[in-house]
Amino acid sequence: MLIGAGISLSRVLRDVARGALVMLLFDTVVAIAYVKFGWGWLALPHIPLAIFGGVIGAIVGFRNNSAYARWWEARTLWGQIVNQSRSLARQTLSMVEDCKSCDPSQRIRIQRQIIFLQIAYVHALRCQLRGLPPWEDLERLLDSETVGRFRSCRNVAVCIQKEIASLVAECFNQGWIDNLRWSAMDRTLSELMNAQGGAERIKNTPMPKHYDVFPQLFVSVYCVLLPLGMVQSLELFTPLGSSLVGVIFMALDEIGRDLENPFDNGVHDVALNAITRTIEIDLKQLVGEANLPQPEKVVNGVLW
Repeated sequence: MLIGAGISLSRVLRDVARGALVMLLFDTVVAIAYVKFGWGWLALPHIPLAIFGGVIGAIVGFRNNSAYARWWEARTLWGQIVNQSRSLARQTLSMVEDCKSCDPSQRIRIQRQIIFLQIAYVHALRCQLRGLPPWEDLERLLDSETVGRFRSCRNVAVCIQKEIASLVAECFNQGWIDNLRWSAMDRTLSELMNAQGGAERIKNTPMPKHYDVFPQLFVSVYCVLLPLGMVQSLELFTPLGSSLVGVIFMALDEIGRDLENPFDNGVHDVALNAITRTIEIDLKQLVGEANLPQPEKVVNGVLW
């Protein structure tokens, strides 16, 4: 995710630079041909550029709103994962209590195991959404036997949640939690599953191709018509006016493309590295870990 303080103009315009250069060259050729070579037929002053621009702007704006809605829903779902992860850790530490015939060390071990499994879960989900292997993160959080069981899973995050649910059931069987507390912890796990399902839905359901093809086509046609409609009035200054307007439309079109895939492992993604690192810090702090990782930092204007 691009962070405001580190954004440079060159980074923002990088994605439209090639199209802008092509348009500037085309506008220059049209202006020189009209003024120097007398190609008057190039001038089409009666093209309703304002009307076309308004319609295309509305179409591109609608597409961008849809793309931003996907991006914002992805961030909202991960906000839920943050909240429910903290809730699960709090419930594990505060609601799982000793009984008279129980071994306290076993209870503490299982509490710690649940919390570290939850940390592993968010890292596994982040990697799944970005198409990355999760094993490096899992190996530093879990023992090799547990990680080995997950290697055969197609959906590692779901398998980790199943492991957590089994430990919660063990807490109930040991008498450390009652029916109400088990129900509360199960609701938290269900909310995590709901958020994961929503994130997977966004990941696995791309924007309709019409939303990609037609806005880009309309913007391209409009950029071709711009110098033809302006050259009679602007003459040699046509590249200045036409290219400026064209770059604005190309940038608007690019904004939607940048936001439509919030888990694409690019600079415009939801900052999953930072979010999962925050969860890891918070949950390790709750179990009294001394060596906490540092929060994710902005690198070259990007928070990953």
